[in-house]
Amino acid sequence: MKNIPVCILCGGTGTRMKEQTEFIPKPMVPVGGQPMVMHIMRYYAHFGFRKFILALGYKQEAFKEYFFHLDLVRSDTLIQYGSQTHLTYECKPLDWEVVLADTGERTMKGARLKRVERYVGAETFCMTYGDAVSDVDLQALMEFHRGHGKMCTVTGIHPAPRFGEIHQQEGRVLSFTEKPENGQLVNGGFFVFNRRIFDYLTADEWCDLEVGPLEIVAQKGEMMVYEHRGWWGCMDTIKEMAELDVLWREGRAPWKVW
Repeated sequence: MKNIPVCILCGGTGTRMKEQTEFIPKPMVPVGGQPMVMHIMRYYAHFGFRKFILALGYKQEAFKEYFFHLDLVRSDTLIQYGSQTHLTYECKPLDWEVVLADTGERTMKGARLKRVERYVGAETFCMTYGDAVSDVDLQALMEFHRGHGKMCTVTGIHPAPRFGEIHQQEGRVLSFTEKPENGQLVNGGFFVFNRRIFDYLTADEWCDLEVGPLEIVAQKGEMMVYEHRGWWGCMDTIKEMAELDVLWREGRAPWKVW
């Protein structure tokens, strides 16, 4: 896995979390004391991925500041004032390669991906969003992708309904189920692509990904779905951020595998 790049889309404005994203980009919003994007990267790293490409846009300077000083952030530090600065590292250094790529502040997702094409030096690469975590088996996902030979694999998830379900007849409740499992599959991110996907994208800032390019790929029979029945969570609102934070702090985070 170490030579397979992972592209993470990190450029959006996160308008539904404006209380936080007015000051920092959504993937940099902390969960359990560390940015959401680090949770995603560490999850991939657990499966052996070592190359990351962050497609940046809104407030990209926050990413560059954080990753430039990442060793300091992760370590205890000794500073001797008046002489040479000395650092002591109390944690194992990360053996990652991270590209921080400016893909434009208002660019849509397809164009962001196209604009990092030059950094994808492999026939197969992964892509995910900068606001979702899961316990998806990434090794099984990669094996599934290699097995079918198509251009694209998307991870399909079963979203948890927000409300309970009532079945009734003439006002009489026949059954009541609190948040039943939804049989519908939806896009959970965690894509695997063949680099042929770049032929369907343009660098024009209005080039989307899900609307247009992936629709065409699906119509051509070049997209397969890897069904994930485990846990999946996103950080699209302040409430969801708080829920993820509680899971982490209480030691119940399903994505905590490192």
